[in-house]
Amino acid sequence: METIMKMFHHLDWANQRILEALKSKEDQANQAKLQFSHILLAEEVWFQRIKGQDSNPLAIWTELTIEECAKLVEKNKQHVARLFAGISKEDLEERIVYKNSTGQEFSTSVRDILTHVALHGQYHRGQINRLLRQVGHEPVNVDFITFVR
Repeated sequence: METIMKMFHHLDWANQRILEALKSKEDQANQAKLQFSHILLAEEVWFQRIKGQDSNPLAIWTELTIEECAKLVEKNKQHVARLFAGISKEDLEERIVYKNSTGQEFSTSVRDILTHVALHGQYHRGQINRLLRQVGHEPVNVDFITFVR
C-alpha cells in the first residue's frame, strides 16, 4: 500500500511539473498538451471505473486548455486523496468490472488499476518531454529518483 501511495504522490508532483512547463510554452507545444490532456483524462476514466461509474462517454484523446488541465490535475488529486483515505489492503484486491471504449468487458484488481494509472502517466510524460525537446525546449525532469531526493 505504501508503494502505491508513493507512486501517486510522484504522479501528482510530475503532473504539476509538466503543467507548469506547458503553461509557459502553450503556443508552441500543442502535441505535448494533447498528451498531457490524455494522461489526465485517462486518470479520470480509471477513477470513475473504480467508483463503479460509467466511463465510456469520456473521450480520452481530447485536447484540453491549460486551465482545464490545471482543474483536472486538482480534481484527480482529490479523487486519489478520497480513495486512499478509505481503502484497505483487502480493497486493493477487489476486482473492478468495466468496459473499454470499444465495449469489451474486463475485470481488473484495484491494485493493478492503480499501478497502471501511475505507469501510464509516466510513459506519456516521457513522450511529452520528447515533444518539448523537438520544439526547442528543455525536458522536464519527472524522474522518480528526483522526486524522492
